[in-house]
Amino acid sequence: MTGPNRLISLRRMPTADREVITPDGPMRIYEAVPEGGARGAVVVVQEAFGVNPHIEDVTRRLAAAGYHAVAPDMFHRTGPGAVVDYGDFGAVIEHFIGVGSDDAIIADIDATLDFLRSSGFTDGQIGIVGFCFGGRVTFLVASQRALGAAVGFYGGGIVTARFPQFPALVDGAQTMQTPWLGLFGDRDESIPVDDVEQLRAALAGAPVDAEVVRYANAEHGFHCDARPSYDADAAADAWSRTLDWFDRHLAAG
Repeated sequence: MTGPNRLISLRRMPTADREVITPDGPMRIYEAVPEGGARGAVVVVQEAFGVNPHIEDVTRRLAAAGYHAVAPDMFHRTGPGAVVDYGDFGAVIEHFIGVGSDDAIIADIDATLDFLRSSGFTDGQIGIVGFCFGGRVTFLVASQRALGAAVGFYGGGIVTARFPQFPALVDGAQTMQTPWLGLFGDRDESIPVDDVEQLRAALAGAPVDAEVVRYANAEHGFHCDARPSYDADAAADAWSRTLDWFDRHLAAG
């Protein structure tokens, strides 16, 4: 659905702030629930800028597609509810230091998964999608947890590490437990095409279904309609592929 009617339907969709407990204290999750029964559940992992209006909108879009969607606030250690302006990378670094490690990220995801399990979903009915920082998180999770499906949008640091506390993950391609779809833009200055092709080659031997898709004219953040790098054509195709990936791989709700 597009246009004003779609916007009205998303605004009326049931949403709520929930709280789950992690080893490092409480963590807020933004929740959007579809009208009627859910066909499955999806964890939405934030960009490097927090659970901002764009990530909340993506969460509602998934609910509109029939999924019980939740977005965990992974900056809860440094400032619950913190949102960083696009381009303010100094503030991003401060929050990344607070996140600490991949073990802490997995702990946050596990707490979110427990919330969805308590809502009646099995792991095979749960998907995960992430953007930017969250795109890398989906790869990390897919290599360590057996969920129904995972999708990563322009996840940096998978092949070439970008921050000391977040090592490269490409070796995890051989231990993937969750089907993973990666979506990248060729004009993304932070993720070289050579890295994307190295990732594609590594995933060729993965024990689960895995795909990599490139968009020739897309930059980093091409799916986010709140950023100058937004590419409507690439975003529409990537979103269609995301929903199809979940439809193909998630167990029936």
